[in-house]
Amino acid sequence: MNIYGVCNQFDNEIFIKQCKALEKRIPALEKQELLHDVDDSKTQIYKLGCAQISVHNSRYLNEVYIESGIDLTKFFK
Repeated sequence: MNIYGVCNQFDNEIFIKQCKALEKRIPALEKQELLHDVDDSKTQIYKLGCAQISVHNSRYLNEVYIESGIDLTKFFK
């Protein structure tokens, strides 16, 4: 599992921008469900082939981060 730190605080605007950036840079990405927790944390789930990519905006951890089953650096050179 690859983990990428995006922002060291809970931020809805950065979360949305990161989701849009992934959708723009990875054309074969399939948008799945958006999970919304009671503390306003959100997780957007994507599929790319057999791999899952999750973008998290966590109030509990106070950060925006990505968990990915594949290396995403090749899409963001």
